[in-house]
Amino acid sequence: MRSPGGSAYLHGRRVVLRPLRDADYRGWVEVRRRCRDWLVKWEPRSALASHLPEDERSFSSRCVVRDRERQMGTGFAFGIFLDQRFVGEITLSGIARGPLQSGFIGYWIDEAVAGQGLMPEAVVVLLQFAFDVQRLHRVEINIIPRNRASRRVVEKLGLRFEGVAERYLEIDGAWEDHAHFAMTAEEWADRAPQLVSDWLLPRSEV
Repeated sequence: MRSPGGSAYLHGRRVVLRPLRDADYRGWVEVRRRCRDWLVKWEPRSALASHLPEDERSFSSRCVVRDRERQMGTGFAFGIFLDQRFVGEITLSGIARGPLQSGFIGYWIDEAVAGQGLMPEAVVVLLQFAFDVQRLHRVEINIIPRNRASRRVVEKLGLRFEGVAERYLEIDGAWEDHAHFAMTAEEWADRAPQLVSDWLLPRSEV
């Protein structure tokens, strides 16, 4: 399966990233329902989000929208799979070309596998895709400061902290401050060998 952005399958040491399709609904909805209380406090409210866990047709429509974004090159959304089991999602979205050449990474993971280093691995996979395949110049990750689990991901990877934007996004019905973390293509070129070695190469090759 190919797309304008290259292979639709991206591989880490343990995780595989690929676009979600209709057949993934059962695995996706099981995780979303089980982890609902853990996830919704960090997510925007929307009419779509409020019924997604119950509505297979909406999930299918969401897959279509994200396929369209992929074809247009404006966004790349992936399910995260561990041993062929769905465990979360990660996106490269809001891609701006022209003089900006930038995008945003967002992610969430099944609470049952949190803390095992899977999300930092997935982020490195997507950074590699963003810089080496999409040729972006800058990637941002924005996190509610009190979301310690999400902050640990960027701290493990050593992404540069740029400050806090007050009332940056509406999350779960409230305008929340967000801590800005970023990496540029120059930083990636300097740090990629170590990040790839630490998170992506098979341990036998490290």
